[in-house]
Amino acid sequence: MQLFAGATADFLRYDEKREIDKQLSVSYLDYYGYAVSASEANSWRHSLHAVASQIRDMNLLKHGIILEMQLPLTSRRLDCMLTGIASDGTPSATIIELKQWSMAAPAEEDECVEVDMGRSRRTQLHPSVQAASYATYLQDNRSVFYEEPCVALSSCSWLHNFQQDPSSTLLDKGKFGDALAVAPLFCANNTDELAVFIDERVGHGPGLEVLERVISSRFAPSKKLMEYTAATISGTAAYTLLDEQRVAYEKILSAVQRALRRGERSVVLIEGGPGTGKSVVALNVMATLLGRHVRVSHATGSKAFTENLRSVLGRRAGSSFRYFNSFTQAADGDLDVILCDEAHRIRMSSNSRFTPAGRRSDRQQVDEIIDAAKVAVFFIDDRQGVRPDEVGSSRLIREAAAAHDARFAQERLEAQFRCAGSDAYIDWVNALLGLGASSEGAFELVDGGFDIRVYNSPEEIERELLGRIAQGASARMTAGFCWPWSDPRNGKLVEDVVVGAYRRPWNAKPDGVCLPAGVPKSSFWATDPKGFAQVGCIYTAQGFEFDYVGVIWGPDLVYRAADGGWQGVKAASQDRNVKRASTDEFIHLLKNTYRVLLTRGMKGCYLAISDIETRNYISGLLCNARA
Repeated sequence: MQLFAGATADFLRYDEKREIDKQLSVSYLDYYGYAVSASEANSWRHSLHAVASQIRDMNLLKHGIILEMQLPLTSRRLDCMLTGIASDGTPSATIIELKQWSMAAPAEEDECVEVDMGRSRRTQLHPSVQAASYATYLQDNRSVFYEEPCVALSSCSWLHNFQQDPSSTLLDKGKFGDALAVAPLFCANNTDELAVFIDERVGHGPGLEVLERVISSRFAPSKKLMEYTAATISGTAAYTLLDEQRVAYEKILSAVQRALRRGERSVVLIEGGPGTGKSVVALNVMATLLGRHVRVSHATGSKAFTENLRSVLGRRAGSSFRYFNSFTQAADGDLDVILCDEAHRIRMSSNSRFTPAGRRSDRQQVDEIIDAAKVAVFFIDDRQGVRPDEVGSSRLIREAAAAHDARFAQERLEAQFRCAGSDAYIDWVNALLGLGASSEGAFELVDGGFDIRVYNSPEEIERELLGRIAQGASARMTAGFCWPWSDPRNGKLVEDVVVGAYRRPWNAKPDGVCLPAGVPKSSFWATDPKGFAQVGCIYTAQGFEFDYVGVIWGPDLVYRAADGGWQGVKAASQDRNVKRASTDEFIHLLKNTYRVLLTRGMKGCYLAISDIETRNYISGLLCNARA
């Protein structure tokens, strides 16, 4: 999809009439179903007039131009692409990333700069890093750029309001040298150099035929990308598959082979509790399928989980890792396989509060996923749904498979690889919260087994965890969502989590900007060592594991023997979405929340429980509980 594609001569005529932004706005409304924002339309008006002036000066009248081209299976759009013939006679296209910035400051994050955006300063990807990544993505996923005879693709960035300043962080070769070498940055006062760059790449012949090839090409991950990602995953695999993990792996591969050979649609369901290796199986399957040149994507509903995978594997390999809502515009069978990790986080639909009425869809998210692939694989734990809008369940998957007339297969993972391999501890947690078979006995602490303790205060837990970290272990503090979550104030995170004398901030918000130095972004709280200084909530802890986890059990879920057991206290919850649930669902979601937090530890879990009766009840279920 693109908002404009045509001859440069037509583009110049629209510019002369000052109507190019109107043309894009009409296309935007037709495609998205709602009007473009005034700020984006204004940006088009100014930036594209600069592009038109450059094209006019270079007399590029028989070339192709694409504006606002959406990258396949993403919501990202590149600003401008010119098509023509390169100086060596090769059909060619070049991406121009446009920015209206007039300055930028250094940023703590790699490949980023700080930019004033009106009322706030935001961390932004360096324009040349952005342009180069768009080119790589298209070269990996759009057939015209890798199938012979392919169209050569290059990229650059152009800051048409920025006066070249060698001392600017934007031109820092020490930090951005690699990106600048691949995608040069041009400024307002070196347009002659920009003209040379464009001329060498597309200025030696007409580009309308090249334009047609580009816009008619198909989305298809290249074999080169598949092989690269497969090698990257295999090179970082941490575990060997054992027992039923291997059975699940083979069952998925068999289903894929059968579906691709027979052209049938297939759904595979892999069930398993925390620590049974669902994610490990998913990554091993992905590496194998990519190595066989099968078109496969990994998807989750967790930004933190997905962003960490992308960070570990690198941007190029990370392009194969998406979200459940990435397939709204996918054509039927666009992919061979979609691996849905943490499928309990699937939502009723891909609509969000930001989706305007004109773009809302009646399709269920699970249907979008099954339609987009020949084989959809769902890895799920029915007891990990923690929000009312998370509807993923084994039952939902089975019903959707039947509705699509898909061949269905399933496998269950039982062996425990977290919590010191203690099935007994997982059973105890389920029994404690009334989520499994009742337990007649207490959980007995055994030397060398899983270390579960109840402490008098979070300070004691934190001291214990710091000692573990000093010995080389990983650890985090977590809590139920019982305290407000404030925006930063005066350059610092607010110490919202207050238990007696204990005061700590939550991890940064997902949309946190201008974070204080040393505070990791929300997505990286679980993996950045600096995350220990903040308390993690359910949404940043879910999907991750640590050697030791501290859990502050808040007053939102309390045990009352006189009232029949577990009670939910909505007044004590700060999670607005969860509080909207019915009383029964509210209690169920809180039980799932604490189950997730209690099972993040590989070796131990340390509890601080604010409610006295709840504390006494849980302590009484622990033999030799230490405090």
